[in-house]
Amino acid sequence: MTKCFHCGEACTESPIVLEEKSFCCQGCKLVYEVLSDNGLCSYYDLEEFPGESQKLKSSKFQKFDFLEDLDVQNQLLDFKNEEECHVTFFIPIIHCASCIWLLENLMQINSGVISSRVDFIKKKVQVKYNPNKISLKELVVLLSTIGYEPKIKLSDEGGTSNPSIDNKLITQLAVAGFCFGNMMLFSLPEYFSETKLLGEGFKGLFNYLNVLLALPVIIYSANSYFLSAWNSLKQKKVNMDVPIVLGIIALFLYSLWEIFFSGNAGFMDSLGGLIFFLLLGKVYQQKTFATLEFDRDYKSYFPMAVTKLVQDQENVVPISKLSIGDVILIGDQELIPADSILLNQSAYIDYSFVTGEEIPVSIKKGEVIYAGGRQIGEPILLTVQKSPSQGYLTDLWNNDAFEKEKTGNLEPLANKVSGVFTWTVLAVAFVAFLFWSFEDLSLAVKAFTSVLIVACPCALAMSTPFTLGNTLRIFGKGKLYLKNASVVEKMAQVDTLVFDKTGTLTSPANATINFHGECLTDETKDVLKSLVSKSSHPLSNRINQWLGTRSFLKIDGFKEIKGKGLEAFYFGECICLGSQEFIGSKKLIKISDGNLVFLSIANHEIGYFHIQSGLRESSPPMIRELAKSYELHLLSGDQSHEQLSLRSNLGPQINFNFNQSPNDKLEYLQNLSRNGKHTLMVGDGLNDAGALQASEVGIAVTEQVSHFSPASDAIIDSSVISKIPEFLAFAKSNRTIIKISFLLSFAYNLIGISLAVQGLLSPVICAILMPLSSITVVIFTTVSTNLVALKKGLIKLKKD
Repeated sequence: MTKCFHCGEACTESPIVLEEKSFCCQGCKLVYEVLSDNGLCSYYDLEEFPGESQKLKSSKFQKFDFLEDLDVQNQLLDFKNEEECHVTFFIPIIHCASCIWLLENLMQINSGVISSRVDFIKKKVQVKYNPNKISLKELVVLLSTIGYEPKIKLSDEGGTSNPSIDNKLITQLAVAGFCFGNMMLFSLPEYFSETKLLGEGFKGLFNYLNVLLALPVIIYSANSYFLSAWNSLKQKKVNMDVPIVLGIIALFLYSLWEIFFSGNAGFMDSLGGLIFFLLLGKVYQQKTFATLEFDRDYKSYFPMAVTKLVQDQENVVPISKLSIGDVILIGDQELIPADSILLNQSAYIDYSFVTGEEIPVSIKKGEVIYAGGRQIGEPILLTVQKSPSQGYLTDLWNNDAFEKEKTGNLEPLANKVSGVFTWTVLAVAFVAFLFWSFEDLSLAVKAFTSVLIVACPCALAMSTPFTLGNTLRIFGKGKLYLKNASVVEKMAQVDTLVFDKTGTLTSPANATINFHGECLTDETKDVLKSLVSKSSHPLSNRINQWLGTRSFLKIDGFKEIKGKGLEAFYFGECICLGSQEFIGSKKLIKISDGNLVFLSIANHEIGYFHIQSGLRESSPPMIRELAKSYELHLLSGDQSHEQLSLRSNLGPQINFNFNQSPNDKLEYLQNLSRNGKHTLMVGDGLNDAGALQASEVGIAVTEQVSHFSPASDAIIDSSVISKIPEFLAFAKSNRTIIKISFLLSFAYNLIGISLAVQGLLSPVICAILMPLSSITVVIFTTVSTNLVALKKGLIKLKKD
C-alpha cells in the first residue's frame, strides 16, 4: 500500500503524485510544496514521515478569524511595537528533532518571522515576527499549514503546572504488564518442570501464545526504544538505547529459533518482563525528573516585588499578589513586572531586556508598557492591565544576550562519559557472546543480552542534574536565587572574589548622616526629597530616609548620571546633587571615613552631606573567613580616605581600589579574567552591571526585592550576605557529591557487567537492577545535598 511522503498515512484513494512522491491529500502536498519552495526539504531527512496529516485541515482556516480582534491579540502577545511582536504558542504535536528543526526555521518560510525558538520539554515555541509583514492570524495559519497547529486557550492563567507523566508511556507499560503476566501464566508448567503432563500439543500451543503476546510488547511497548536508537544511528551517534534495543532483538530472535526450530520454550516471558521493568524504570525517571523540575523551579522563589499604591500609601508587595487594575509605582531603573497602562504624561522605557535594542522608547499617557521594560528617569504610575508572569520575567533573565561563555562543566563531562561508556558496553557484550558461543549458544545469548541491559549510563547521566537541581532549591530557600544550574558549577571553580563597598559591605541601617553648609529651608528639603526619591542609588536612599516624610514638589528634567550624581530643574533653577567634581566644588575637605555628597542650587554651592555608611556587622567576620580560601578585592567609587578605616576593620588580606567608575570596575574584572582568575563579583546590580557581566559569576545584592539586573547570574537578599562563605563551600561540596555518585554508578556497572558476562544474571533481573541504580543515585544525591546544607546552616530541620 502506498504511504504518504509527508505524514506516512496510507493513501486509501488514488494518491496525489508530485515529483514522483505520493501524497494522501492536497493538504500534505501543499505542505511539501511550501517546504520545497523555501529549500527546506531536508526536514524529511531528519525523520521518516515527520509531518502531521492534513486530511482534516480546512484550507480557509476560518476558525482563526478571532485572532484579528485587537483585544484577543493584546491578550496573547508578550510584547508589541511597530516593528516587532513576541508570542508564545503551545504546540503539543512537537515530538522529534525534525519538529524542532522546522519550527526554528520559520523565518526561511516567511520573511515576516524574525526568529523562533523551541522549548522541547514544554512543547512551546516563542516566535518574534514583524506585524507589518505577517499578522498573528497569518502566523497561526502558517504553523497549521505545515502541521503544527498551536493550542490557543484565552482562559489560560499561566503559572507552574504540576508535574505529569506521559500518557502514552503509561499505556505502553500497561500493555507490557498485561502480556508479561499472561506469558508467566503460560510458562508456569515450564517453571515447575511439569510440561510432560500437558502433552506436546499444549506445550507447543503455550509457546506459540507467548510469541503472539510478545508481538504487541515488541511493536508497541518497546516502540520508543527502537525509535530513539534508530534516530541516534541516523545521526551517526550511539545513545544508551542502542544496547537495549540490541538486547531485545537478540533475545526475541533467539527465542523464535528455540520455539520454532528446537521445540523449546524460549525466553518470551523473560523478554516481556525485561520490557515491563524497563518501562517501569522509565516511568520512575520521568516522574522524578518532572518533580525535580517542579521543585527546582526558581520562578516560585524569584524575588520580584513592586511598590503598590493603596489610598496614596506605598506598600512593597510580591508581584504574585498584583491584580489587574492595581496602581503601581515604578522608579528609575526598575523593571515593569506586568503589561500596564501609563498614567503619567510620558515615560522612557528601555526594552533592551526584551528586544536587545538599547535605544529608549518614548511612551505617552494611556499607552501600554510591556512587561520586561526598564523605566528610565523619574518614577511613573501604571495601572496593571494583564496578570504578571514571573515565568516570563525569568525567561527574559535567561535571554541569550546575557548568556556567558560556558567553561568545562560536569554536565557535559557526564555526557561525554556516557558516550564512551555505551561503546565500551557494546564491545564487552559482543566479546562475551563470541566467547560463550563456542561452548553454549543459549548461555552466549543470555550473557550478551544481560550485559546490554544491566549496563546503565542513566545513573551516570542523572547524578549531575539531580544534585544541581536540589542545590538550586536549597539556595532559593536560603534567599540566594540562581539563574540556572550551571552557576552552581561556576561558583565551585571561583578563586577570586570582588566586592563593591556601598550597599554590599555597608548597610543603610547603620548609616549616619550630617549636613554641613547653609541651613536648609523646608522648601529646599522638599525639593531635595523630590530629587532623591527618583533615584535608586544607595546614597540617595539614605538621604531620602534622613529627610523623613515630606511633601513632594514638581521638578522637571530629572537626570541620573551614573557614578556622578543627580540633576533636575525647579522653577528653572538647576538642582545638582552628587560628587564634588559633579557640582564643581573647590573646597578642601578631609574625612577619615564615609562619603561626601554635595548640593548646589542655581550653580551656588549650598553644602554637603557626610554619610558614614557603616559596615554591616557581618562584613568583617565574613571577609576574614573568605580570606582563608580566596583572593579578595574591593572596588568603590568613593575617595580613598576610607582605606585606613576599612583596612583596620576588614584586615590586610583585601586589595582596595577606590575612585572606580562603572567602566573602571568593568575593566578591572576583565583584567583579572585575562590573568587566569576565576572571578565572582558581588555588587548592587545597577551601577555594577558591567562588572557583574564581566565576572564568571555575578551576584547582585538587593535591599528591596524590586531590583534585579539581567547581567547578574544570581540575586542575593542583603540579609543573607554573611552566608556567602557557606554558599561557596556548599557549591564546592556539590562537585564532590557528583563525583562520588559517578563512582557509585561505575561500581554498580562494573559489578553488574562482571556477573552478566559470566551468564550469572538473567535479563529480567538485569531489567530490575537497571532502574534500581538510578533510584540509588537519586537517593544518594538528595540525601547528601540536604545533609551538607544542614551542616552548613543553609536549611533547618522542621520541628513538629
